[in-house]
Amino acid sequence: MTNKKKWLSIALILCVAGILMFTFLGTYPLLDPDEPVYAETAREMLQFQDFISPRIYGDFWYDKPPMYYWLVAAAFKIFGIGEFAARFPSALLAVSGAVLVYLSGRELFNERAGLLAALVLATSLEYFYLGNAAVTDMTLTFFLTAALLSFLHRKYYLLYGSAALAVVTKGPVGIFFCGVIIILYLVLTGKLTMMKRMKVVSGGVLFALIALPWYAAMYSLHGMAFIDTFLGFHNVTRFLQPEHAAGAIWYYYTPVLILGFFPWSAFLVQAFFTGLKEKGEYHNTCVFLVIWAAVVFLFFSISQTKLVSYILPMYPPLALLVGYYFDKAWAEEHHRALKYSASVFGIVAALLISGLVYAGTVVMAELMPSVKIMTVILAVLAVSVLFQSFRRNFRAVFTTYVLGMMIFLVFLMSQALPVITSAFSVQPFVNEFKQHYDGQAPVYVAKFYRPGLMYYSGMAGAELSQEELAAVAAGEKDRAYFIMKKKNYEKLSPEIQNKLHLLVVREDKTLLIRENN
Repeated sequence: MTNKKKWLSIALILCVAGILMFTFLGTYPLLDPDEPVYAETAREMLQFQDFISPRIYGDFWYDKPPMYYWLVAAAFKIFGIGEFAARFPSALLAVSGAVLVYLSGRELFNERAGLLAALVLATSLEYFYLGNAAVTDMTLTFFLTAALLSFLHRKYYLLYGSAALAVVTKGPVGIFFCGVIIILYLVLTGKLTMMKRMKVVSGGVLFALIALPWYAAMYSLHGMAFIDTFLGFHNVTRFLQPEHAAGAIWYYYTPVLILGFFPWSAFLVQAFFTGLKEKGEYHNTCVFLVIWAAVVFLFFSISQTKLVSYILPMYPPLALLVGYYFDKAWAEEHHRALKYSASVFGIVAALLISGLVYAGTVVMAELMPSVKIMTVILAVLAVSVLFQSFRRNFRAVFTTYVLGMMIFLVFLMSQALPVITSAFSVQPFVNEFKQHYDGQAPVYVAKFYRPGLMYYSGMAGAELSQEELAAVAAGEKDRAYFIMKKKNYEKLSPEIQNKLHLLVVREDKTLLIRENN
């Protein structure tokens, strides 16, 4: 009976997560600028048959280790080059991550808590979003999750192997998180003597055999250029100095977590503090999960460069904590927890609705019909959750959350996303560019649009800053094309604008031509 339950649970998780992660992978173009970067780099791996040194625009590219490029290149070989294949590794690892959380949760807590945790993870907004994105974050999250859960299950070789794969995915942060989280846990629980049983020497050898060969090969091929760019700039400098203006905001990840973990952020505070107060058989597990989530959150909050996707590795431990908490409240018939959570959910849903309405009225009017329907979905979900909470029906509350979120996300992807595609992807713009381009004149392009231009046209163009674009556009040279943001074109002086002919305006993108003089 236990095995039957296990396979039924896995089937349910595969169904829910599979629908959410795979249904829409190839239905919309790659979103600027990150997705085209990873897809194009993987494409050039195949083009140059060089699987050691990543390239983009034909030049060596030291931004990230190769794991995601390898996975995408493999998907390109299997499915052909396209959006589905570029996103396939993220979707596959997102579904695998949900199953992994279930299998671990049922051992750490119980069958129901594990199942709840997996469904919480699969239906949380940011996990869904990054499971549908051609970026490295889901891959890193999967390997970190595998490593840290392996520690909890005393499977130490899996810990070292998974940590090594995390390092080959995104660099030193993979081993940093594993080391800091595990050491903090051992110190705070007084279990430092466990290190004697952790196979540190043989595990360290396994880690080195998996993690170091690519770094050694890159140093051998590229020397200090690789070290200075990859370790110096992309790791140290970006941690110490903000690459984006948002990096100056210390509370950046608070609203990101509240909305990113939606709808389960309604249980977040209760689950977190219940885990901290756990004194029974689950005490050590809860302490470890709390430390895991807190270290990821604090590290990226301290980091000066911040992106929404960075905190994804804290979602698996949070999902396990929510699964544990909901199961505990259910078993103890703690009905007040449902009412409290329903109230919090209503507040967060109202905030999300406000953001959607703002987007539909101020940012993009074309989105408003979809916004109205998404607002209705969220409102009905909030009322349904409140109704079932007052009925004290734990099963119905959880089912309502899962089904309601699935309906919301499916509508978001099938109806709302197509409306905003042209604003977030250069692909429709590139189609128009091809109709105007003479095939010979130089093309100058703003950095933000260059990866998408390369992926969808096969043409890299010359990357220029706004100041350089203005200077080149003002020159007295032969015909040239310019791709820049509309707001930046409008900032050009009238004298420069008079030298350019506006060919295409699509959302925030403009194509201009300077004719022969």
